[in-house]
Amino acid sequence: MKKRKFKISDIIFVVFILLLIIPQTRTPIQVAVNKLKVAIWSPSVEDEEDQNEVTPFEYAVVNLQGNSQSILVGKGKVTFISYWATWCPPCIAELPGIQDLYKDYGNKVNFILLTQEEPDKVQRFINKKDYELPIYFPKMQAPEVLQENSIPTNYVIDTTGKIIIKETGAADWNSKKVRKLLDDLIENN
Repeated sequence: MKKRKFKISDIIFVVFILLLIIPQTRTPIQVAVNKLKVAIWSPSVEDEEDQNEVTPFEYAVVNLQGNSQSILVGKGKVTFISYWATWCPPCIAELPGIQDLYKDYGNKVNFILLTQEEPDKVQRFINKKDYELPIYFPKMQAPEVLQENSIPTNYVIDTTGKIIIKETGAADWNSKKVRKLLDDLIENN
């Protein structure tokens, strides 16, 4: 009978799997893996022939303070829409880049970060992370072209309603490529 020797890589693999099974360590590991993706993955502009359009509409939302409002999408101003959640590791990984983008473009671009969670939970998360982001809770069904079953899903929509970027999963929203795109979209408005 042949005796099996364990290699260090076998032990590391087993420890990694065990850490993924334990709830307290699973999310930090998943966030770390998604941060690696964010470090190397910048969203891509949809090919011209693949770009969908959203008919301009007013997104009925409620902000974190409980105030109802409508935000015009697809007309007049470039819009960044993000569907996300506090429990979603890819969302957590990409939010710092979205925060940085918002700091520089928040007065030039409509930022709409949408979640279905309880406002108190979202507020605690935002406070803990020290984010200053425009967080909203949808009060209506989004148009079909903006409906996606996975989060995060993010859209960059130009001033005519054309969906320039649709990205599912974690990405670097603070990349030079995204900033150049926003500058071009704002300039051509």
